[in-house]
Amino acid sequence: MAAFGLLVVVVTACLLAPVYAHHIAHENPFTSNLNGTIRLGNKTVNVLQANTQGLGLGVTPIGPTWHFSTYFLGADSQGRDVFARLLYGGRTSLFIGFISAVICCVIASVLGLASGYFGGAVDWLISRIFDIVWAFPIYLLAISLSVVLLTSGLNIAFIHIQAGSLVLPILIIAAVFVPYVGRPIRGLVMSLKEREFIQAAIGAGASDFHILRKEILPNVMPSIIVFFPLMVAFNMLTESALSFLSIGVQPPAASWGTIINDGLDLLYTRPWVAMAPGIMIVITAGALNVLGDGFRDAFDPKAKLRGSI
Repeated sequence: MAAFGLLVVVVTACLLAPVYAHHIAHENPFTSNLNGTIRLGNKTVNVLQANTQGLGLGVTPIGPTWHFSTYFLGADSQGRDVFARLLYGGRTSLFIGFISAVICCVIASVLGLASGYFGGAVDWLISRIFDIVWAFPIYLLAISLSVVLLTSGLNIAFIHIQAGSLVLPILIIAAVFVPYVGRPIRGLVMSLKEREFIQAAIGAGASDFHILRKEILPNVMPSIIVFFPLMVAFNMLTESALSFLSIGVQPPAASWGTIINDGLDLLYTRPWVAMAPGIMIVITAGALNVLGDGFRDAFDPKAKLRGSI
């Protein structure tokens, strides 16, 4: 429950990003503010200040003011409000993580149910697809697909997706994780198929669709629910990694990964630009993992009992 409460706080704060940016900070976090100034106390301060280190060349963004309404975490190299971008980036990262997890779990559930229940040629074909995707390291496969689709977009038959669309990272991330959910579901369905109540339903003449919908799916659903928050966390981490490498979310959109990338050149002077999104990723992913463990304990008391022995 504590993890769920923390996750609610993070999601609520990110959803209120437009309120903070436009009504509290009065800044547009997506446009450069190279010549901007702010009021700190009784002084007017430049957002980008003259560099005082080394030869004094270039400029350095203003650091954290710790005033909630004025550059709370400072500015990045473009003079943009880091805290406002952090909230907007959280919206993007959580949106991609959530939607890709939904798509992944739905596809994996359908394939796992079909493979485990029907067996034979259907099982062989689906298992080989799982094996092919499983053979590639997750991040290497995601990076390869992102590099290819980032330049040309996705154009298959009537499907046309532009290169900079958020749909591309969502589909890529969902696809690479399908075997990691589909294989356990397949194994669970294969074990359920041998149970007495399934054999009784088959003997009573129930159709395959009826058995899958009424008998097997309700018994598999708790496992799918347990997988879901874990997949949101994994997908969010994958999206952050792709965006950090500049092959995920594309400007002008922002995500926690792109903000970390923006802060690389400022690590020694303004570390909060990169540290803040990193901390948010750790907090959110940790809360999602603890929430997944809580779901597992709630839906499988025997597993909790075995872990306490």
